[in-house]
Amino acid sequence: MSRAAVIQKLEKEQLKKNIPNFKIGDTIRVHTRIVEGEKERTQIFTGTVIARKGTGISETFSVHRVAYGEGMERVFPLHSNRIAKIEIVKEGKVRRGKLYYLRGTSGKKAKVKGRIGYTNRKSESQSESESEQENNAQEALNAATETSEASK
Repeated sequence: MSRAAVIQKLEKEQLKKNIPNFKIGDTIRVHTRIVEGEKERTQIFTGTVIARKGTGISETFSVHRVAYGEGMERVFPLHSNRIAKIEIVKEGKVRRGKLYYLRGTSGKKAKVKGRIGYTNRKSESQSESESEQENNAQEALNAATETSEASK
């Protein structure tokens, strides 16, 4: 086996599987694990995705936000162990590959239009399994209330 094949195999094992399918222009919430001494906490960074770069294990994405009138930007490695979770807050409709023009803007100019008819990009199998879980939870709740009413 060649050196490149071995590296590819090792990198493939390191890739995360639970990454949502987000695009440039989407507003996302990134939950980051922060270690302070012996304590560990989760910090949330919410902003607009302005760029995605790279492939495989070295893929990164840049998130931009304006807080207290000051623009800030963070670059996250997509497959990092420090990232606990990524949530899609809002999908954006953009016509550019990189949104670097948002860096110098504020107010309405810094806004990305939302996509009308937003559908969550989860696969149908995931949404079906979630609806089954909700139905099971509802049935368990109904059964619990029936038993509590019967015991009265």
